[in-house]
Amino acid sequence: MIVFSLCFLLVSSPESVLSQMLSASSQALALSAELCGVYVVWLGILELVEASGLSQKLAKLLHPVIKKIFNLKDQQTEELIAMNISANMLGLGNASTPLAIKAMKRMDSGSPVASPAMIMLIVINASSIQLLPTTVIGLRQAAGSTCAADIILPTLITTICTTLLAIVLGKLCQKIFKRRFK
Repeated sequence: MIVFSLCFLLVSSPESVLSQMLSASSQALALSAELCGVYVVWLGILELVEASGLSQKLAKLLHPVIKKIFNLKDQQTEELIAMNISANMLGLGNASTPLAIKAMKRMDSGSPVASPAMIMLIVINASSIQLLPTTVIGLRQAAGSTCAADIILPTLITTICTTLLAIVLGKLCQKIFKRRFK
């Protein structure tokens, strides 16, 4: 797509190719700097949550739900999953990835087949559960939106629907393919 766009620009307006490329790279750098600020703030908040012990309280609060969905016995894995879900809820998908990887490593039994709990963690992460879409709000703010947070309600409705559907379909697939997980 980039090559096609560049060729089209060369044919339609060859004199503006260099200026457009420099302008786009400057805008990309500015956007990256603004998004870094958003991530620094929220990663700091997540670090405070973990250091204050709030993550353990969150894990206890989410324990019945995590127990029902994941059927785990390990408290530390449940805590990692709770932190992963809370990071996703705050719209910090990139910050939640290391937590999901740690949880996956703890759930790994050495089998070449993923366990149902591992699959469910991937499904929930893929459904993009978000209560506060901070990255998108940051992008909208950087683009000059006057009401960058207007997407919170539609995002909340969408994330509830997609996450519930993902969990139901994941559980349904577990029942259908039950013999493969034993």
